[in-house]
Formats: sequence, structure tokens, C-alpha cells
Amino acid sequence: MPVAAASIWVDADACPNVVKDILFRAAERTGVPVTLVANQSLSIPRIPSLKAIRVAPGFDVADNEIVKRAAAGDLVVTADIPLAAEVIAKGAEALNPRGERYSADTIRGLLTLRDFMDTMRSSGNVGGGPPPLTQADRNAFASHLDTWLARRRVA
Repeated sequence: MPVAAASIWVDADACPNVVKDILFRAAERTGVPVTLVANQSLSIPRIPSLKAIRVAPGFDVADNEIVKRAAAGDLVVTADIPLAAEVIAKGAEALNPRGERYSADTIRGLLTLRDFMDTMRSSGNVGGGPPPLTQADRNAFASHLDTWLARRRVA
């Protein structure tokens, strides 16, 4: 039995443009609803299944909007591990822009690692941000997205 059409929700404030472009092409090619949520204005192409929601500025406002709207079977694109944990608890899937799929089996360990790294950063022991997105990251993201789309009936 085919799975009903689902939506893709994007934590768009920190999502790399190259990943957004992959999502825009998927929306155009398949008609899957893609919604970018951000606390700033976004310029998006005119694709019927693509929209942007601007939320008020503030800590976790965009994340909270995604959690409120995401449903079981949806895909959430985010690098935010606590957001991924919340949507997984609702039955949605989560994928980060580097192509790492979060799952119920891995999210607890990732939350623990995130908290540890926050502690290390605040004590001055770790600095800098993530490395630049590589071609391998983009390929992994596109591959996981294609797998998710193949499991959905989108028209």
C-alpha cells in the first residue's frame, strides 16, 4: 500500500543554499510540499509546492513552528539536534544538511554529545564552527532525500 504524500519542513535560517537548491529541484520535479521556516525573509523560486514561513525573531521560534506543524511521515531538514529529537518523537524523519539521517536509535547519543560539546565550548576548550559542506555531504543529502521521496507517493 503506498504511503500518503508527506511534507518536507526546512529549518531554513542555517540551511546552506546548496541544500535549499536540492530541495527546490525536488519540489519542482515531484510536487512534494516543501516549506522553509525562518525568522528572516527568504527569496524562493515560484514553484507551486514550495513556500516560506517567516516567524518572529527569537530563540527556537522557527524550531517550535516546525515541531507544531510537522506530522508523522514528514521529513525535517535541520542541523539542530534537539529539533530533530522533537520531530522524531512525533513520528517524522530528520535529516541534516550534511546527509546524516537522525533516527530514534541514534538521537539520544547525539543529544549527549551535543551537550558535552556545548560544555567544552563554553569552557573555551573547543572553538570554531563546522567544516565547509563538501561534495560528499551534498551527495549524501541528495541520496537520503531521494530515498525518502521514493518511499512517498508525491504527485
